[in-house]
Amino acid sequence: MTRSGTRGRVRTTIGLLLTGIMLFPVYWMLNVSLTRDQDMRKSPPDLFPVHPTLAGYRTVLDEQLPYLGTSLVIGLGTVVLTVALAAPAGYALAKLRPRGGGILSFVLLAAQMIPGIIMAMGFYAIYLQLGLLQSVPGLIVADSTLAVPFGVLIFTAFVSGIPGELLQAARTDGAGALRTFWSIVLPMSRNAVVTVSLFAFLWSWSDFVLAGTLVNGGAHEPITLGIYHYIGNNNQEWNAIMATAVVASLPAAVILVLAQRYVAAGVTAGAVKD
Repeated sequence: MTRSGTRGRVRTTIGLLLTGIMLFPVYWMLNVSLTRDQDMRKSPPDLFPVHPTLAGYRTVLDEQLPYLGTSLVIGLGTVVLTVALAAPAGYALAKLRPRGGGILSFVLLAAQMIPGIIMAMGFYAIYLQLGLLQSVPGLIVADSTLAVPFGVLIFTAFVSGIPGELLQAARTDGAGALRTFWSIVLPMSRNAVVTVSLFAFLWSWSDFVLAGTLVNGGAHEPITLGIYHYIGNNNQEWNAIMATAVVASLPAAVILVLAQRYVAAGVTAGAVKD
């Protein structure tokens, strides 16, 4: 065997080993979700569900569907609001070049460095005055503040790669800035739209800090709080917790697999200039 072939096998082995280590928590989540309560505290624990049970998944269907529905509404609402704000802002910064655009880009970049708990406390004080605590629209707006700065930067980088001659031709034909954006820029920015939508959905779907601060105890809570309610001093239904985590992970995993090629193109947009 040649030296290059040996190196390739070693790298493949190391890659598989690291992948197995990173995916082991996912496997253990699935294993525990199928484990009976009486087998939960065995020492050593079973590496496979020897006596599998679907009791945890029945609990999910009985108790967690409202939380999943709320998370879906919040996720889709966050996606719509984020794209509606980030797409025109990115177009304006990339092509219209407004005064102060460079400062705005820096502010958006700095906004992503603010810890979520600080934003949560700020929103709490504002929502307390506006009466938006424990409301789904309030949480959608709060989650969007995490995604909009990232979305603007992605759209700015992507729209910068659109040839200026194409936009100039549209203006020559009488199209204004809004018509040019709607008819030309937005259809060509499909990869950026998918990328921003995916990250906005994932951030809102997995959010706990903002949800725990702004809607905890309300009539409509997301799935992250639904899982949290299972954990208490005298109530630790680990198979139900893990079953809920498995079910909650499926939408994000499926969407990520289906959209991965668009995400790769959207994230790398603008990285290479001619």
